[in-house]
Amino acid sequence: MGLLSGATDAIRRRGSDASHTSGPPGSPDRGQAPDGKPDDVEILDKEEGSVLSAMISQLRIGMDLSKITFPTFVLEPRSMLERITDFMAHPELMFKAGQIQDPKQRLLQVTALILAGWHIKPKGVKKPYNPVLGEFFRCTYTYEDGSEGFFIAEQVSHHPPISAFFYTSPQNGVVVTGELKPKSKFLGNSVATIMEGENRVRLLDRPEDGEYTLTMPNMFARGILFGKMMLELGDSTAVTCPATHYSCDIEWKTKGWISGGYNAIAGHVRGPEGSAGEITGHWDGLMEFKDKGGKKQTLFDATRAQVRPKTVLPEDQQEANESRRQWADLTAAIKASDMDAATEAKAKVEDGQREMARRRESSGQTHQQRFFQPVGDKWMPKLNLDQLSKDPAELLRAVKEFIFADSSTAQQPPSATSRPARSNTGASQASGLSAQNQPISPVDSSRHATTASIASQDSFASATSDLPIRETAPGPPAGPLMTHPPTQY
Repeated sequence: MGLLSGATDAIRRRGSDASHTSGPPGSPDRGQAPDGKPDDVEILDKEEGSVLSAMISQLRIGMDLSKITFPTFVLEPRSMLERITDFMAHPELMFKAGQIQDPKQRLLQVTALILAGWHIKPKGVKKPYNPVLGEFFRCTYTYEDGSEGFFIAEQVSHHPPISAFFYTSPQNGVVVTGELKPKSKFLGNSVATIMEGENRVRLLDRPEDGEYTLTMPNMFARGILFGKMMLELGDSTAVTCPATHYSCDIEWKTKGWISGGYNAIAGHVRGPEGSAGEITGHWDGLMEFKDKGGKKQTLFDATRAQVRPKTVLPEDQQEANESRRQWADLTAAIKASDMDAATEAKAKVEDGQREMARRRESSGQTHQQRFFQPVGDKWMPKLNLDQLSKDPAELLRAVKEFIFADSSTAQQPPSATSRPARSNTGASQASGLSAQNQPISPVDSSRHATTASIASQDSFASATSDLPIRETAPGPPAGPLMTHPPTQY
């Protein structure tokens, strides 16, 4: 293992150019190298190198990494449940897609969703926290036209790990459901994360399309023993719409030993009459569709994209098993570069999870999922989408109640008409939130920690309009919002 130890001490993971930054000084984005650049490297110090060497010494080729404990310095300071929101960073690509008459164009706008979220990533190769059973993350979005989006993700299974998620923007006619079932394997100088699961998209203005199904590319952390540590996406994904007979197969290309570049994609779109065109580009840059006649249109340009910020409740208003509160001590320690405190904080959460599992086993109880339920091999929200009102205002109210109702009511799917309508506060921008509503009710400290949520549904109406923007995942430099439908030329 002497060669292995020497190699890990020499792992490079520091940006080679100080100009590779984004965001203003002091912002969480500061120091982020440009996404997808092969020179995004760092150098581990001796202590980190020796810890990583000890971890790698446990590994064997093809080994499942689910039981390996990673050192805290390789962790991205957020939960996987929050990282899933990256896939929803540009939902405007699909907004009003159901109103487009051409089924090929509808498929292309849905395809843009799976292409658009990967450029958002931390510097180097970082791993988000493994969510614990019952952990959840929820947030809201306010878009430029005042419409709103809502997201909820829950860790519904620990062995095997399964994260279920639900996003909707009722005013824009979009619903996304899905589950992520990551599996990691050691491949020698790389670690592969197999991204099992799928996204399912519904266009509410086009119910006859049924569901669009999207699969995800696999992720590869390269250079963990020697060379440059960097992230690549590989293998193939598919976007299908059986009702329209349109589909798209996308190959995510990894760099070869001798030739090839980084982050390239190539796709083929097919319709009822066969080939309909090709997709080319780079997932951290420009991606285009060219039809059989040679006409091109931009699907997504990561270099000009603006990530819409999330609105998240302050940690002292979150429940104990909401992601940011659950991992608050670990996140603070990582940001302070205190590896000892980070290790202790991580162990505290994981030990608590093991203790809860022992108690359930000894009492004969089973874990009850809060927001999602199994439907065959899928996990769907406990909000029957097929029976909800088709009116966007009614759906908006039902979704708010489902995601943000207090703990005593959140176990049951709410009725779309069970509460009176509230005024729509979404017209204010997320960065300039209204102060007209009542302040958030304080948490009742006499309640059990797991039920420390907003005191009432009316409190949430205030919460979603008055909360300050909290830190989100690092994104690219701000640029103009994407225009829709995709630009044609």
